[in-house]
Parts: sequence; C-alpha cells; structure tokens
Amino acid sequence: MAEFPDERQLVLRARTHMEEWTNRARTTAYAELFEGDEPLLTEEEVRLLDVLDSELERRGGDGVWGTDQYGIHTAGTSSSDTSLGVVCVYHPQLTKDSVLRGFDELDDETEERLNAALWRYSEYVATLIEQSLDEFIRQTQT
Repeated sequence: MAEFPDERQLVLRARTHMEEWTNRARTTAYAELFEGDEPLLTEEEVRLLDVLDSELERRGGDGVWGTDQYGIHTAGTSSSDTSLGVVCVYHPQLTKDSVLRGFDELDDETEERLNAALWRYSEYVATLIEQSLDEFIRQTQT
C-alpha cells in the first residue's frame, strides 16, 4: 500500500486545482439542474436569476453565478476514503435588498424558490468538486 502524503501538503497541492474543478463542476451542475429533463426552476425563474446576475455585475458586484465559494476541509466525509472533503463556504442568496426586489416579478415565494435552487446548486457543485478531489487523491496514492 502506498504511503499517504502529508495531509497539509496534499491540501496545498489540491488547492492548485480548485479553480479548474470548480469551473467544471459549476458547468455540470448548471446543465443538470437547470437545463435537464426536470429543471429545478422554470425558464422564467432562470431568466430572473440571469437578470439579477447582470444587474449586480453592472453595479460592480460579483453577480449571482460564480459567487459561490468552496474550500477543502480535513474532517472527511462518509462518501470518501480520505480525511479530506469539500464544503461550500458561501452560498449565493437573494435578499430583501436585491436589485430585483423592486420588480413586481419577484415576490417572497419566488425569492425562496430561487434561494432553495441556488442552495441545491451550490451543494451539488461541492459534491462534484469533492469527486474531483477524491480522484486527485487516488492518483496521488498510486
């Protein structure tokens, strides 16, 4: 059996891949959750998120898509053979002061539905990143 690299060194090496893994996971999660056979949101609701994203970016903010953030933790997960895992450390969320709140289109129920979908999206992205991390660790051990 191959020896495990020092956990700290393994985390440092894995972090160099996080941007690549995150971008790939975001693309996959978006396609599966919002463009698949059973999307989480209607086309109109996705359009609302896209409008909000554009408006926030025009105002100098980060928008909605791509503001989710992920980190590697060392507590491990039940789905992994290693002590490393991935967690979403920032979930995008619409709030009462979002730029779309002034539109008649966004009521409390719609806001909650969008936030629930953004939460599920972010958690799925974390799962996909963790799969990439697990593969990286397996390759490191061979």
